[in-house]
Amino acid sequence: MDGRVVTGHVRLLRHDQDQLARATPERHAMLTTTGRPVVLVAAAAAIIALLSMGLRAAIPLYQVPMLADLEWGRADFALAIALQQLLWGAFSPVFGAIADKFGAGKVLAFGGLLYAAGMALMAFSVDPLSFTLTAGLMLGTAQAAAGMSIAIGSVGRMVPEERRSWALGIVTMGSSAGMLVILPVGQVFLEVLGWSMGFIAMSCLALLMVPLALPLRGKPMTGPTVGAVANMTIGQALREAFQHRSYVLLVFGFFVCGFHVSFIGTHLPAYVTDIGLPPETGAAALVTIGVVNIISAYTTGVLGGRFSKVKMLSVMYLSRAVFISAMLLAPPTELTIYMFAAGMGLSWLSTVPLTSGLVAVMFGTQYMTMLFGFVFFGHQIGSFFGVYLGGLLFDETGSYNIVWWIGAGLGVFAALVHLPISEKPVQRAPLAP
Repeated sequence: MDGRVVTGHVRLLRHDQDQLARATPERHAMLTTTGRPVVLVAAAAAIIALLSMGLRAAIPLYQVPMLADLEWGRADFALAIALQQLLWGAFSPVFGAIADKFGAGKVLAFGGLLYAAGMALMAFSVDPLSFTLTAGLMLGTAQAAAGMSIAIGSVGRMVPEERRSWALGIVTMGSSAGMLVILPVGQVFLEVLGWSMGFIAMSCLALLMVPLALPLRGKPMTGPTVGAVANMTIGQALREAFQHRSYVLLVFGFFVCGFHVSFIGTHLPAYVTDIGLPPETGAAALVTIGVVNIISAYTTGVLGGRFSKVKMLSVMYLSRAVFISAMLLAPPTELTIYMFAAGMGLSWLSTVPLTSGLVAVMFGTQYMTMLFGFVFFGHQIGSFFGVYLGGLLFDETGSYNIVWWIGAGLGVFAALVHLPISEKPVQRAPLAP
């Protein structure tokens, strides 16, 4: 490596250390453990989450024109997106462990590059296999590296405990804003450029993640926080987590979240068209979800530091069951769809700061990115089933109704699963040196 590059990195590290060392207690709360401003780190992570989640959410807008052009079935499209969700979850703990050890900046930059390459190659899909390799394999891996779980985990590790819930809410708010910002852009790309060139245009947006990863570079310089043990290994951390009932219940609950958001995010535009409403209604409904959730995610991040995260999660999942049931029983009008979208927006990604916050409460932040990555894997297993069952059962029955009712039942299940979760640090004996 060029000596000038090494020298530059050393100077940056020393600057961060000096800035942190000179901080007063009041200013210390405004700085991350890498010595950078909390606002800068939270904003960079939020914009990365915005791009990652927004670009992913825009892909279903291309489903109907793409399949009409290529003459594929919806199950072919759904399988690729379902695989994307599954790989996103499967690789999240892996990239989370790398980020915990070496810092999140490099991981996020790699994910941004892979994201851009995958979206560009999606434009040249000529059969379901090539689309599965690009939209499924490449984008699934890219989202694991540059997705919300890495952004959330990096902020959780770097931000002081007194600002953490707020910062996690900011990142989640950015994820929600992705639907608001990127969906209209994706719709314009589709209408002006067509589905193929539209994918290439969106790949250019993905490249913005690379420079945004710079404020998240480096490892936190302080030791583990409350609930962590300095000499705990990765294996010990994993065994402890999966032997803890509350952590396992959190995984099951987040499975339901993934089922809901991925089924709705992927199939709602097509569902709206199927019931005779204009295609623009589906895109507008997803934007409505994003708008409402921007406010809800920020509010949840603030309230999560003051009230019971467990009770808030139970109420959110129960509300989803209510809104899904109400939509299915109400007349199929645009107003019904928009009211449903607004209701779902109240809890769409607002579960994330609460769920990730519970991981930090239970186990501290030493391995937070990795441990939240495993919880997120449960989320993505749910995403796989939500997306794929939606396409498969539609092709078999000509309707999404069965999957909608499954989603309503799962909402009740998740509400009950969260109630026994203990919202306090895990009790552990001192580890042998």
